[in-house]
Amino acid sequence: MHRRRRTALALSAATLVAAPLLTACGSEAHPGAAAVVGGDRIDVATVQAQAADVRTAQQKSEQSEELVAKSGQLTRVKLSGMIFGRVLDRAAKDAGVGVSRKEIQQIRGVAAEQSGGEEGVRTLMLEQRWVAPGQIEASLRQEVQLQKLAGALGADLQSPTGVQAVGQALTEASKALHIEVNPRYGSWDNRKVQLSTYKAPWITQVTPVQGQEPEAGA
Repeated sequence: MHRRRRTALALSAATLVAAPLLTACGSEAHPGAAAVVGGDRIDVATVQAQAADVRTAQQKSEQSEELVAKSGQLTRVKLSGMIFGRVLDRAAKDAGVGVSRKEIQQIRGVAAEQSGGEEGVRTLMLEQRWVAPGQIEASLRQEVQLQKLAGALGADLQSPTGVQAVGQALTEASKALHIEVNPRYGSWDNRKVQLSTYKAPWITQVTPVQGQEPEAGA
């Protein structure tokens, strides 16, 4: 179960391996917006607040200096994750998939068992995925959602064809949402379903290709 859980979360970045870049635009048309997804704004202040929560948690860690140094792209990571969450919501809705609170609690319980308790879950999510304690439930919800989306598509996340099927569903959902990103954060890649200007921290463990190292101070 633990391996499947890790694979699914990695997929939320790595399945996203498959077409054209959507040109970033709209900073003047949508002042104060970091992005507009399906006509709904994601405000810069909201993104900054999420990043600040992670920084606060990092500073309380014994490895605070290392964690902060490795997460120079934190603001872009949080924005990309927020956009991805909305894309996943759309893909899941299109596939008739829903997630219950009970399912989230179950996967959190399994994670706690395998990580040495709740403290272990918090440490793992913060250090490996740049997720603050208050953001864990939303992250786990995406994990369950991704697995259920794969199930609805009849896709095996352990196989290349299954990964491709889920990636295609996410790409289609991404295109349907007509995502606009404030140019200060880069542009949105429909194929990878992430910002083109950063590499998610967990991608390094899964697909060490794609080039760019995280840039400091983003």
